[in-house]
Amino acid sequence: MPRPSAIRRSLLASLALSVLPGTSVLAQENYPNRPITLIVPFVAGGSTDLIARLISQHAGEQLGQTIVVENRGGAGGSLGMAFVKRAKADGYTIGMASVSTHGSNPAVYKALPYDPIKDFVPITNVAAVPSVFSVNPNVPAKTMKEFIELARANPGKYTFASPGIGSLGHVNIENMMMQGKFELLHVPYKGAGQAVTDAITGQVNALTDNLSSSLPFIKQGKLRPLAVLSATRSPELPDIPTYAELGINMKEAGWFGIVAPAGTPAAIANRLNQAIHKGMEAPEFKRKLKEMGGTPVQNTPDQFLAQIKAAIARYDEVAKKANISLD
Repeated sequence: MPRPSAIRRSLLASLALSVLPGTSVLAQENYPNRPITLIVPFVAGGSTDLIARLISQHAGEQLGQTIVVENRGGAGGSLGMAFVKRAKADGYTIGMASVSTHGSNPAVYKALPYDPIKDFVPITNVAAVPSVFSVNPNVPAKTMKEFIELARANPGKYTFASPGIGSLGHVNIENMMMQGKFELLHVPYKGAGQAVTDAITGQVNALTDNLSSSLPFIKQGKLRPLAVLSATRSPELPDIPTYAELGINMKEAGWFGIVAPAGTPAAIANRLNQAIHKGMEAPEFKRKLKEMGGTPVQNTPDQFLAQIKAAIARYDEVAKKANISLD
């Protein structure tokens, strides 16, 4: 019969082995006990960045830790998401996903450095932000109908800016051109910031961009909005019709949510989900998001996963029809 000391050593060894793989039970219970890094896969100043900084403040307050926003732009958000994929699955590195990184990118990139489903744990959606199609005020069209007629009469004369080939802005306008049967010349940029700047200065004629980043320039009269991608008209632009009203089927508005590396323990994912949702209830969060033209969206990890899968399917169809494919 084994002695008590031998039994005690065996029990201790078993307990130690039970917490060696992955994150220990104690670490999960104490999570978070140091700052969290939120990777934004785009350059600073765009809608993804603005919403990330807003949610990081309010979710961080709920978690009792600082959430540090780190921008890692490039390849339409693919580089930043690949970084999140490779991070340790302990809840201290998370990513700001969007309909670009988890919708259009999987549809257009042949060799995407991450799998939008297998490589991440969905935490929650955070916000829905309409996109708006705008033109430089020098363009002689006051409505989308007039602009389409102008483009049809002058194939390839008018230009549109996008954050890059295969970006959400690019795919959305390709979809619109196919349905509207008109042609614009695509001018890709390395981010939304410069695309907006050149649309404002008249270097390009038009662009589609998230309402949050275009709205200040629209209010200043530097951009003229013609259509909004949203289920209903935006309260910020009540006189501007939705694509659906114009007979163009463009589905849902853009969304922004939080994901973690695959393998992140459920306890940590749930803690993040609850803290983010609680932070979104803050009046300041709601006020600032509204100023960006956004709407808060809370859902479960399963609901967010279903949303991601639906976006991939939708943009895969558009990419195939428009023959958009990137290596």
